[in-house]
Amino acid sequence: MSLPTQPIDLRSDTVTKPSDEMRRAMAAAPVGDDVYREDPTVNRLQELVADLLGKEAALFVPSGTMSNQLCLRTLTRTGDEVIVHEDAHVLHYEGGSAAALSGLQLRPLPGALGVFAPEDIERAVRPASEHFARTGAVETENTHNRCGGTIWPLDALQAVSTVARARGIGVHLDGARLWNAHRATGVPLPAYAATADSVTVCFSKGLGAPVGSALAGSREFVEEARYHRKRYGGAMRQAGIIAAGALYALEHNLERMAQDHENAALLAEYIQQVPGVELIHPVQTNILIASVAGLGAQAAHVVDSLAEHGVLCGVAAPDRVRFVTHLDVTAAAVKAAGETIARILPTLGRRSVDR
Repeated sequence: MSLPTQPIDLRSDTVTKPSDEMRRAMAAAPVGDDVYREDPTVNRLQELVADLLGKEAALFVPSGTMSNQLCLRTLTRTGDEVIVHEDAHVLHYEGGSAAALSGLQLRPLPGALGVFAPEDIERAVRPASEHFARTGAVETENTHNRCGGTIWPLDALQAVSTVARARGIGVHLDGARLWNAHRATGVPLPAYAATADSVTVCFSKGLGAPVGSALAGSREFVEEARYHRKRYGGAMRQAGIIAAGALYALEHNLERMAQDHENAALLAEYIQQVPGVELIHPVQTNILIASVAGLGAQAAHVVDSLAEHGVLCGVAAPDRVRFVTHLDVTAAAVKAAGETIARILPTLGRRSVDR
C-alpha cells in the first residue's frame, strides 16, 4: 500500500515546517556578523531568552546537542563526572559527545519518570580522593524526552539543586522542552531556570522554528560558553535569518502549545482502547510512549504498518512506539490518527508472530 499524500506525522515535534508568516519574518530579518556581535536579530533573540528565563545572558547556537554540551563543558573540567538520569538525552542521544569533546564521564542514576531524588545525589557525589573522578555537575531534563514528556516538579528540581550547590557542584537544566513544562503547569520559566546555573532551550521542537537552540546563565558563564562555541564550530555569521524564525516562534507559538497537550491526551484515549497496548508513562505534555508487547508485535512492525495507513510514528524501544503531537497536527488529524491506530493495531499481533 502506498503512503498517503499527506501522512499524519507524529514522529517528533521536530518535523514542523515554518509557516508562511515565519518565512516572511526570516526573509525580512536585519542581519550582521554575529561573530562580531553585530547581528541585531540574534542580539534581540538572546536578550529575549535571557529575559524570559530570568538569566543575565543567553547565547544562540545551532542545536540542542551543542547547547547541552557547551553547558557541560563550561561547568566542568576535563575528566570530571556528570550525574545524569539513566534515560537522559545527553546520555542516549548526543553521540557520546560529553566524552568525545569534553573528556567527561556520565554517571547515570535511576528515578521514576526521569526524576532522581536529592538523596541520590548525596550518595553519588564522589569523595575527595585522587582515586575518583571529581563530580563536576548534575544534569536534569524538563520535560523528560525518553520518559514520555514527563515534567520534573519544581520542588524536586529545587531540592536537587540545593544539594548540588551545597557541595559546590554546578547544575545544568536540559530544557529543550521547558516551554512545554511551563505551559502544562503554569510554573514561571524563571522559577524553573533558577534551579540551574545553565539552561538549554530549543526553538525547533514544539515552537516550530526550523533550527536553533539557546543556552542561558550568568554573563561570565555565557562568555565562557561563547569561547567553547567557537571551538565546537558553532559560531555563525549572518545568523539573524534563522534567529528570526526562533523569535517569531517565541512571540507567536508559545501560548498555543497547550493545544498540543490537549491533542496528546486525545490520542491517548484512542491508544488506551487497544487491548494489549499500554501507555508507559502518564501523558503530561505532548509525548506518548506505548508498549506493544501485549500485542505480541515488534515496535518496528507496528511503525511500518501504521505508516502504510498514513500515520507516522517512531520506535522508542523494541517493544515501544512513540507518538508526538505538535503545531502541524490539528485535533482533527489527531482524531483521524487515533481512529487508524485503534483499527490497525489489534490486527498486528498475530501477523507479526507469524512472520
